[in-house]
Amino acid sequence: MKVCVIGGAGYIGSHAVYELIRDGHEVVVIDNLSTGLKEMVHENAKFYLGDITKKDELTNIFDKECEIKPFDVVMHFAAKLIVPESLDQPLEYYHNNVEGVRIMLEVMTEHDIKNVVFSSTAAVYGEPEKALCEETDKTNPVNPYGETKLASEKLIKWVCQKYDMNYCIFRYFNVAGADESLEIGLKKDNLTHLIPVTIQTALGLREKMIVFGEDYDTRDGSCIRDYIHVSDLAYAHVLGAKYLVENHKSLLVNLGSNEGYTVKEVINEVEKYMPVNYVIGDRRPGDPAKIVASNAKAKELLGWSPKKNLSDMIRTDMEFRKKNC
Repeated sequence: MKVCVIGGAGYIGSHAVYELIRDGHEVVVIDNLSTGLKEMVHENAKFYLGDITKKDELTNIFDKECEIKPFDVVMHFAAKLIVPESLDQPLEYYHNNVEGVRIMLEVMTEHDIKNVVFSSTAAVYGEPEKALCEETDKTNPVNPYGETKLASEKLIKWVCQKYDMNYCIFRYFNVAGADESLEIGLKKDNLTHLIPVTIQTALGLREKMIVFGEDYDTRDGSCIRDYIHVSDLAYAHVLGAKYLVENHKSLLVNLGSNEGYTVKEVINEVEKYMPVNYVIGDRRPGDPAKIVASNAKAKELLGWSPKKNLSDMIRTDMEFRKKNC
């Protein structure tokens, strides 16, 4: 396949590029480098500096590449994704996340490209009503980030229906870890997810961390959340792209662990390397005891389930952070 990866210099996008190239595919990356890093782009991928919200830039790249050989699939990883920031910058989030997708789809239709893989989020479910999220659950986002992703999903579905295109939409929670090569990983400092925050605390980059509650009805009293190794997630996108090309049918699936890990399990895994300075705080309002995503549909349609576990996420993130950060 010839695959265009928009946002391929970012954390998840760059790992998808690595997995595509390992699987023998031709990859073209488009990224405006607003949050991505050029150094994270695989040396065998062709790179273009371009902004998804600027149609002339996207059109010029597609014109040039499709004249050589049309894209079989376009992958989208170009969203803004920080929840608190989305509350502060709703206009920017709608412009980048929804208008960017609209322009991408418009350019795809003009070049007769039939397959799109969209990296969405479990944030579209809002505050889930049950511990195991399934694709048929009600969607009710509680922040602009989740709303823009859901709006993009709906736009993709309508456009694909009109223009006889196929989509693969993935919803997932937390992503962690780094590629086994340690060439790419999460290189940001302003991190909010539990695993990198715990590792930063262990490395002395944060003074301490807070565990919000230890009296939940879980195996150790702390909250259970879903985490997937970034390489597992990236490979799911390869499988999704191949599914579209081979089956000419659309799909929407969750990518999850089915089980999840507790906050204390994450801390205990990091403490196998070095101590973590943490304190127990009060519960945060609205925090459910357990939220994880089902992977039953991903198993059925794509043969996908996580190959890497919490230990792999901690080990690769720790090694990458020591080497590169």
